[in-house]
Amino acid sequence: MRRLARLVPLLIVAACGTEQNPPPAASLTLAPVDSGYDFSVYVASPPGDDSRLMVVERGGTIWLRKNGVRLSAPFIDLSALTGGGHEYGVYSIAFHPDYAVNRRFFVYYVDNNGNSQLSEFKANPDFDTADPASEKSILFQVQPSTAVLYGGLVAFGPDGKLYFAFGDSDNGGEPLSFAQDSGSWIGKMLRLDVDAASPYAVPADNPYVNRPGWKKEIWQLGFRNPWRWSFDRSNGDLYVGDVGEENTEEINYLAAPIEGGNNFGWPFMEGDGCYQPAVGCETAGLVTPPVQYPHVNACAVTGGYVYRGRAFPAMRGTYLYSDFCGGWIRSFRMTSTGPVDAYPEVPAPLVNGLTDNAVSFGEDAEGEVYVVYASGRIYRVEEARAQ
Repeated sequence: MRRLARLVPLLIVAACGTEQNPPPAASLTLAPVDSGYDFSVYVASPPGDDSRLMVVERGGTIWLRKNGVRLSAPFIDLSALTGGGHEYGVYSIAFHPDYAVNRRFFVYYVDNNGNSQLSEFKANPDFDTADPASEKSILFQVQPSTAVLYGGLVAFGPDGKLYFAFGDSDNGGEPLSFAQDSGSWIGKMLRLDVDAASPYAVPADNPYVNRPGWKKEIWQLGFRNPWRWSFDRSNGDLYVGDVGEENTEEINYLAAPIEGGNNFGWPFMEGDGCYQPAVGCETAGLVTPPVQYPHVNACAVTGGYVYRGRAFPAMRGTYLYSDFCGGWIRSFRMTSTGPVDAYPEVPAPLVNGLTDNAVSFGEDAEGEVYVVYASGRIYRVEEARAQ
């Protein structure tokens, strides 16, 4: 059964570095930031720019909030590029580390034929708008008409390389999963150098560069649907929320410095249990999640970020995550002995009496963390203030 990998493929990760920050405050809260978007799916800021926050709508419009106010004209309108299939949409945006100089940014979307497209665009000199005609294709992956597991996030890593993770297409729990196929990008996390060549070069230290039969872009493998993942901006640790198939949602983790070539286990394992086969699966050498949870008030993990902002010092080092169906906010901190719960669960906001669906988290330039709901509401995660 292909749970909700459709709308939102997810990833969550757990970290293993010891935090020395003060203990967290008693509770968290969701502070309203904005609303009225048409199926908001992601937020992000250009590096070093504390005046701008981009809000991505699934339908293809990306809006700019500048100095806390949404501009009347879109930053860019890509709606003509998507909308032709059941999994249509613009999923995420990433800004080049030197965006302030070169104006380059990258967008992942599902095109009008239901295929995966990673493209580069260029902002106009005012940085308040961008031209869709500036598009340059970086990666293109043909998808079957039955695909529901597209992945969804593009981001730059601490090393300045561009990372992107594909979901397992239409295979879900099927024996024909691509996630372990060395000749396919599907079900893998890729690592690209978009500065060394056009459209990109393969970094010489990618793990499979010299291995025959392997796609050289592959950095990590064995994912079902890594919808949202992130690097800890403080230390480079990697957190990946991978959407489950039947019963379990998982948050995977790799501590920095991270080597390529790790296998996250799909479809052999779902969470830390066997999936294919159901008993006696191969587990040797596989990455197992430090955090997982069952499909109880939950259906598809929404991976988040480690809080590294300045507004709430006690919250630093806390990883925040959610679930598309649950809508709640949960958190933990990684220690030398594993993950430790940080704050009590924050209940999901309600819309007309119904649980709102948590689609994504995002960071601004200052490291403050936002949570994005399908209703078009954006919140900032904060410590609750004593009354």
